[in-house]
Amino acid sequence: MKSNLLKYTLSLAFLISTMLIAISVGSVSVPIPEIIKIIGSEVFHLPIGDGVDPKSISIVYDIRLPRVILAGLVGASLAIAGAAFQGLLRNPLADPYILGVSSGASVGAVSTLFFNISIPFLGMYTLPFLSILSALATIMIVLFFAKKIDKTMRVESIILTGIIFSSFLGSIISLIIALTGEELQQIIGWLLGSVSMRGWKYVGIILPFLIVGGLLLLMNTRELNAMSFGEERAQHLGVDVEKRKMLILAAGSILTGAAVAVSGTIGFVGLVIPHLTRKLWGPDHIHLLPLSIITGAGFLILTDLLSRTIISPQVLPVGVITALVGAPVFAMILIKQKKEKGR
Repeated sequence: MKSNLLKYTLSLAFLISTMLIAISVGSVSVPIPEIIKIIGSEVFHLPIGDGVDPKSISIVYDIRLPRVILAGLVGASLAIAGAAFQGLLRNPLADPYILGVSSGASVGAVSTLFFNISIPFLGMYTLPFLSILSALATIMIVLFFAKKIDKTMRVESIILTGIIFSSFLGSIISLIIALTGEELQQIIGWLLGSVSMRGWKYVGIILPFLIVGGLLLLMNTRELNAMSFGEERAQHLGVDVEKRKMLILAAGSILTGAAVAVSGTIGFVGLVIPHLTRKLWGPDHIHLLPLSIITGAGFLILTDLLSRTIISPQVLPVGVITALVGAPVFAMILIKQKKEKGR
């Protein structure tokens, strides 16, 4: 009990400290006590007191706070989806990016931007809706072809099929870019991954999908624990493997599609964070999934902070930073797996 309390305390301390630092640091520095006063005033309607610059209120509440919260929600969505995919497929290399789900969501989002699609009754939710629909379609197609290639549907077959489809969908995105005129800069900027200049509107777009997808996965933590020992063992333990597998894949696709819709393609978060969380706190999905949410949120807030300060005043796409961190980690996991199989 005490060890679990320590896990959550340290993870939450990491998240809160990254949030406060990210809100504080920028072209105009805002002291942390002022940030706490502003948030208390704007969110909880507490008296703000004297000595707070009105400009600081606008900087914190209208610019930095929504950006930090959006980065946290995107990081949380990708991290819990990655942790669920890794547990389901029993492989630390499985994540939305590798399985082609991110690419599928990107095709849906890019097509929406390119053709300027707007579904009347959905309004601002058109982009995440079509992005999620594309992500779900992609994972279903990947599983269908993986089964055609290998009837036993080994993990390696699913991952290889995902990589193939990811490359194919990437070529479709390249084709759309080649055909793009005035929208080129918007689409390329979106594809590189960013949470800048999004505002509270985008927080409102991703939040309901994170709640739905996150709850679906958290309700299946015991089933993920059972399936991590193999599907046959899980069936003996009374798990409806096919039903739970589809539910977990659907929930992961919802989370990935929503994250891609608001921030573009941000790779490797779903790979690195679950792997790191598992190493630090253990493989039990009852704790792994919520801790991945917290750690993933803090990680993307931190990488977004680096993206806007590392070569200030220029701002790098946050997807570039996550790729620089994630690619070496991916290589290390791959080398470790090869060594373990060679024993």
